[in-house]
Amino acid sequence: MNVSNQKYRFASVLFVCWFASYLERFLINLALPYIGAEFKIDESGLGLLLSVFFIGYAVIQLPGGWVADKIGTRKTILFSVFMFAIFTAASGLAWSLTALFVIRFLFGIFEGSFPSAAYKAVAEGYAKNERARVQSFMLATNPLSLVVAPLIAVPLIAHTGWRGMFIGSSVFGVLAFLLYFFGTRRSHPAPSNVPATSGHHEPPLPFSELIKDSNIWKISVINFGVNILIWGFLSWLPSYMMKVQKLDLAHVGIVSALPGIAGVVGMLSGGWLADKLFAGREKYLLFLSVVFAGLSLFVMLSAPTLPVVIACQLVLSFSMKISFIALWAFPLKLIEAKDMGMASGIVNLGSQLAGVASPAVMGFLIVARHGSYDGAFAFLAACTVVCAIVTLTLPGKRLTSAHNASEAELAAEKP
Repeated sequence: MNVSNQKYRFASVLFVCWFASYLERFLINLALPYIGAEFKIDESGLGLLLSVFFIGYAVIQLPGGWVADKIGTRKTILFSVFMFAIFTAASGLAWSLTALFVIRFLFGIFEGSFPSAAYKAVAEGYAKNERARVQSFMLATNPLSLVVAPLIAVPLIAHTGWRGMFIGSSVFGVLAFLLYFFGTRRSHPAPSNVPATSGHHEPPLPFSELIKDSNIWKISVINFGVNILIWGFLSWLPSYMMKVQKLDLAHVGIVSALPGIAGVVGMLSGGWLADKLFAGREKYLLFLSVVFAGLSLFVMLSAPTLPVVIACQLVLSFSMKISFIALWAFPLKLIEAKDMGMASGIVNLGSQLAGVASPAVMGFLIVARHGSYDGAFAFLAACTVVCAIVTLTLPGKRLTSAHNASEAELAAEKP
């Protein structure tokens, strides 16, 4: 298998794993009204239920990155994908509210090592000026799963209830595990710390060295703010459309899918923009996309009609996904592959802390304002301001150097 075919094959298989990961994570958003009705809990309790998954996810980010650096990305990914399939099914078997909270926490723990290992695998297999486009292809599964999740969840909930929906949808995780196990035996990138041409072993930088890099922490802070916006929007969108816009489940499924389509376009566009048009100027791409996201939220707060609300959601989703891939262009281009596991764990920690905070804070704000979503959306808009300010402190010239260096990597790879 030549290098080019190997890269395409590996990217395709990893794409399926990302899709299963996001899909099985998003399904609970559509089940929230039914879980709340069965266990008799309000929006603040449901917000905590969403957040407990991200608590587990956040706890495992640094250990998960360390594991990926130590035992390799393939083993880490296989274990994580298998376990999130198991806990998706277990979510439908919860016998009490306490059990459901525990299951969702463990779900986050076992799925949480997947992103660090997947980011590291991309760094191992692709030149630096390819990585943003490859990663945008992978992360397009985020909005794509937002499109697909209602198409799966709505009929399953209608015919089998929310429990049957979780059990039935776990098959996607099982299929992803089997595909990765059999599909990457020859196409998986070589471990970054054991070059194929020699026996030399170059260990990753210790955690004590990585944490001295201020840019990693800036990126993590921005990742926190961007994901406050992403998870707050995605977690509460179905409930908002049902309770405020007065749509039924079937129409909520359709409307909830539309931002996903805009997000797929935004994610793929972001990868091309970060590697081509904004190469070396990624912070300006990130800044502009965050500003547009904030403006769309501001307009949505006072939107008079449903079509205007939907239009704002499309702009918001498009902008959010560009900002997400622009943000990840920084670690992918600044950090060596051998250090990517732990470094991406630090960056992704911001994302998962946002997942903890955003649904819970929004739930409490909705309850405090007696069912109004205005305060919750204003909270999201405020986070975009913080992101925009921190973004302007990120480097530009170092990314240009990394981009130019990767041209040499590609030239060396060609026969």
